[in-house]
Amino acid sequence: MLDIPHFAVVGAGLAGLSCATALQQGGLAATVFDKSRGPAGRMSTRRGEGWQCDHGAQYFTARDPAFRAEVARWQQAGAAALWTPRLQVLGGAMARPSGAAGGGGVAGRDGRDGPLERFVGTPRMTAPATLLAAGLRLHCGMAVDAIEREGGRWHLSVAGARTRADGYDGVLLAVPAPQAAPLLAAVAPELAALAAAAEMLPGWALMLRYDTPQEMPFDAAFVNQGPLRWIARDSSKPGRHGAESWLLHASEAWSAQHLELGEEAVAALLLAEFARLGGAAPAAWSAHRWRYARTLAALDAGCVWRADAALGLCGDWLHGGKVEGAWLSGQALAARVLAAR
Repeated sequence: MLDIPHFAVVGAGLAGLSCATALQQGGLAATVFDKSRGPAGRMSTRRGEGWQCDHGAQYFTARDPAFRAEVARWQQAGAAALWTPRLQVLGGAMARPSGAAGGGGVAGRDGRDGPLERFVGTPRMTAPATLLAAGLRLHCGMAVDAIEREGGRWHLSVAGARTRADGYDGVLLAVPAPQAAPLLAAVAPELAALAAAAEMLPGWALMLRYDTPQEMPFDAAFVNQGPLRWIARDSSKPGRHGAESWLLHASEAWSAQHLELGEEAVAALLLAEFARLGGAAPAAWSAHRWRYARTLAALDAGCVWRADAALGLCGDWLHGGKVEGAWLSGQALAARVLAAR
């Protein structure tokens, strides 16, 4: 009996999980590595005692038929639901989306005509990733710092030590472009250059907790002026329990300008802006700095696969951005791998 080809997938965001799941369904073996404590990537939720708040992607849309079918599967499993917030646009005309509030990065606006279905993970944004990861070999808390090919096998290094003595048949990177570039520099300079050319923008997120419900005329708002770009009553999303929570996303330009500012100073500035828009001071807050919130101009390659080297790339930065693009990119890469068997 022939050995089943075994692939290492670096990154447990939606692209990596989508890819690994499709590989496994196609009869290959896949092991996923991620530096974080759990899967989900930018579909993240911060939790505390009696409260939670999604601080990465705020919702996602589903236009591609394959992704719509996948979202329907998530809904049937209780891992996703439709969110219909009272939505406003503050500070000017609606503009085209600029980030994950609209489905994949961290801040944004939505400017498409007609009704738009917005989905969220339930009971938190991480739920779809948790559902996908349940059937996979997943190693969290393992930051891959190098990859190398030796004797036709790929080896991964974590803190200078190899993860598997006999290596892997292939390596698939499903991480933000700035994290992929240094991993590729020594083994595939041309792919490293591709990743290095994909500029990703930062985003500050501020999570607010309240002891009582807040009287605001909206559940979510796109903000077209000032440092904020998105405001959401996170506890208005379906399946949420616990204390009322709100999420503030700063604009990418403001976040880049204040990227190295301390959390206390960032919170003070963003809370002042929230107050100007009618928000009350919270009982508590938490801040998170996303260094790679959104790709400035996401590519439309879908994925990258070098069959001669058994090396591939996937991620939302290769498929138009957003949550849907991440899932489709992972599927596209898995299809290329399976076709090359």
